[in-house]
Amino acid sequence: MTRQRWMLPDGVEEWLPPDSWRLEQLRRVLLDQYREQGFDLVATPIVEHLDTLLTGAGSAQEALTFKFVDPDSGRLLGLRADMTPQAARIAARQYPDAERVRLCYLGTVLRTRATNLGGPRAVRQVGCELFGETSVAGDLEILQTLVRTLELSGVEDVHLDLGHVGIYRALVARLGLSAEDEAQLFDILQRKSHPDLRDLGEARQIDAETRRWLQLLMDLNGDASVIDRARDALGGAGAAVSEALDTLAAITADLAEKAPQIPVHVDLAELRGYRYHTGVVYAAYVPGQGRELARGGRYDGVGSAYGCARPATGFSADINELLRLGRSQPGEQA
Repeated sequence: MTRQRWMLPDGVEEWLPPDSWRLEQLRRVLLDQYREQGFDLVATPIVEHLDTLLTGAGSAQEALTFKFVDPDSGRLLGLRADMTPQAARIAARQYPDAERVRLCYLGTVLRTRATNLGGPRAVRQVGCELFGETSVAGDLEILQTLVRTLELSGVEDVHLDLGHVGIYRALVARLGLSAEDEAQLFDILQRKSHPDLRDLGEARQIDAETRRWLQLLMDLNGDASVIDRARDALGGAGAAVSEALDTLAAITADLAEKAPQIPVHVDLAELRGYRYHTGVVYAAYVPGQGRELARGGRYDGVGSAYGCARPATGFSADINELLRLGRSQPGEQA
């Protein structure tokens, strides 16, 4: 009984010296870097009224959010499960007239369950968000900041997965599917199941051309040459698809020039955060680790719930994982 009394909940950990000092050093190194790049630091509240916390971009976090009643007001409160929606709220409410807003944050978020098998529920989240930039330059800036974050953390042998949810969105928009059928189609593409797609296409009478494009989408993955293959395979799919491929081409070219040490895997059926993201999406991994180190992408239209819809792009990571996998003291590879 005594031993159980001192056990921490699953997915929650504590840090002791010397690792706790290394953690603090990394925190300072990263925030100094973000400040140098022009990002303003925001310290968001760990608890908010639930209806505010789950508004707009935060709606995707409902299942991960701890909820309780405020004994003072009687209103439902929630513990933040992700700081990105809070940054979006701040950008919309506090900087409504700014052409561009760059915000960074670092703090603990708490989740009802781990988002990956065996992963943490108490995450020390660090991230950067850029609001107001519509061009691919914004995506490149955020991706370069993510790469720099991994370098400063001493993480080596990084691999990057890259996709674009706009391609799938453009193809699905042609079909007029019900919400249930679209959810089924989404699941099929995530599993890359050709037989299930064939069966759904026949049952819902999806036209042959669109069905062929969706089939091809599941097989369009590999190195950057996939983008050129996709131009041929998806020819005639529309301007939105062409623009998405142009964005991916610009990003892979920029990474090849500025971070040639990072292998990039392009997967056009990668729909990470589909309900939330609107454009390019990406995640960083290292071999032997089943969980992503960092993730991000474009989520245009954020802030609309607060009367200030803006394009946005950003990334976040778990600083605990960065420190655990780093092979040097924070900042040594600067």
